[in-house]
Amino acid sequence: MRAIDTIKNIWRIEDLRMRIGITFGIILVYRFLCTIVLPGIDSAGLAALQSQTAGGLLSLLDMFSGGAFSNASIVGLGIMPYISASIMMQLFAIAIPSFQKLQREGESGRRKIAQYTRYLTIVILVPQAFAYLTNLSVQLHAAGAAAPTGAWFTFSSIIILTAGSMFVLWLGERITDKGIGNGVSFIIMVGIIARLPQSLSQEVISRLGQDAGGLVMFLVELVIMLFVTAFAILLVQGTRRIPVQYAKQMIGNKQFGGARQYIPLKVNAANVMPIIFAQAIMFVPIQFIGYSADADSFGMRYFGWLTDMNGFWYNFVDAFLIIVFTYLYTAITINPKQMADDLKRNNGFIPGIKPGKQTAQYIDEIMSRITLPGALFLAGVAVMPALAKYIGIQQGFASFFGGTSLLILVGVVLDTLQQVESHLLMRHYDGLMKSGRIKGRQGNVY
Repeated sequence: MRAIDTIKNIWRIEDLRMRIGITFGIILVYRFLCTIVLPGIDSAGLAALQSQTAGGLLSLLDMFSGGAFSNASIVGLGIMPYISASIMMQLFAIAIPSFQKLQREGESGRRKIAQYTRYLTIVILVPQAFAYLTNLSVQLHAAGAAAPTGAWFTFSSIIILTAGSMFVLWLGERITDKGIGNGVSFIIMVGIIARLPQSLSQEVISRLGQDAGGLVMFLVELVIMLFVTAFAILLVQGTRRIPVQYAKQMIGNKQFGGARQYIPLKVNAANVMPIIFAQAIMFVPIQFIGYSADADSFGMRYFGWLTDMNGFWYNFVDAFLIIVFTYLYTAITINPKQMADDLKRNNGFIPGIKPGKQTAQYIDEIMSRITLPGALFLAGVAVMPALAKYIGIQQGFASFFGGTSLLILVGVVLDTLQQVESHLLMRHYDGLMKSGRIKGRQGNVY
């Protein structure tokens, strides 16, 4: 079988075999750290915290951390503070001239930006760790368990949580350098997949417990999930190709140019970034309301609609922000004027379009046309979990029907398969696909 032959070919390549082994070893270390509870915390009293993270926005944090958030693990804050810091650094690179200059400095500038991102991650981690410990103390008291008190416990736990997240970041960087790449994205993907077996089993038990038609409904859910996954793959890989002709040139006795090529413009050039931006803003009310789910609290009475993931207004605002950020991020990452200048510099032109300003306008028009359906489709995938919950699917399993989790899974899996295929083709082995090549996202999730 082709799959067995592919596995044999992977095993024959020593470098690829070593990279896959290192990646799995690092993932095992990360999953082990997720089970280590903060010193002084009674793991038997975490039922209230786990109940709190079973739904709502906190369930997303718990999913991205692979359950470490609800387990009060030493890596409970996960990798999300680093994602937030990365987003802020990208915004700084747009608004602050000094950061723009660093981006233009090449590799040395990128190293400095990466260093500043780590420092900013620590700045974000410290207040988040304090807020997490405050909420943890409240939840332990609600469950009737003894919660540690005192300045020393708070100080030491903040240090542990901060160091734990930075160590997870270091593990991600090792996967990027020594493993199969996309380390931070891969760790997030592992955290999401870790929740799948439990969510799937809960959904199966729930459906089989129904009087009639439960198994049929579960099979229907799987079909819908496969359909949405296929749609997400098309969203990640979809492109619009613009034909480009290069003028013929004579250099010595040889003729160059004249061949027609294509510029691939991605339908979803922003990837998953608009969803992450939108959800980062939707997390803001929790920072003011607190982690409390008490319906009688002042914040929940006036801002509770912004924290109800299954409510209409939350999903409406979230979808609107996704569409806005899709246009904004696409405008930032795709520069039609620069593309037109590069074509002109290399004696290339789009047939029927004059080089220069008209080429830039043409590319900009094409990007505007394909960005709208891409933004609408991305917003549709983002609100799919709420629709799945509306038809009776369990909250944990519903999150795999769309949203950030599904797009991250699809994007990281495609990127990983693409890198494995590149190693195989470079050693003159057959790729993973019999026809064509695997297309990845060509970028990380942050």
